[in-house]
Amino acid sequence: MDDSQIHIPDSFVRLFVRPDRPVPRHRAAEIAQRFEICDDMAAALVPRAQELQFGLGITEADVLDKLLESLLVLAAPGADGAPGALSGPEARWVVCHLAEQLGWLDHLSPTLLAAVAEPPP
Repeated sequence: MDDSQIHIPDSFVRLFVRPDRPVPRHRAAEIAQRFEICDDMAAALVPRAQELQFGLGITEADVLDKLLESLLVLAAPGADGAPGALSGPEARWVVCHLAEQLGWLDHLSPTLLAAVAEPPP
């Protein structure tokens, strides 16, 4: 994307590309900033996910579903109409990235797994 040292996965860049256009609708610097936020959030959620799994005795899939539900609340616009902290697609990407970090990709729903899958050539 640019000369940045940060590697931004294609799965994240695709969040900013319209289906009818091959170019992201945001500048590279904006995408990099959003990536850093989402990447940091996924990393911060690793211990929480493990606490939920072992503390509540629930499956990995249930943990991922609960965390996605919580992140989607952050994606909702505020009462004042201000945008949420994350977009819906960013929230889904965070959960997928979290699952990747935990080795739980096989516990993602097919819909979420499609969010991180490479598009067909």
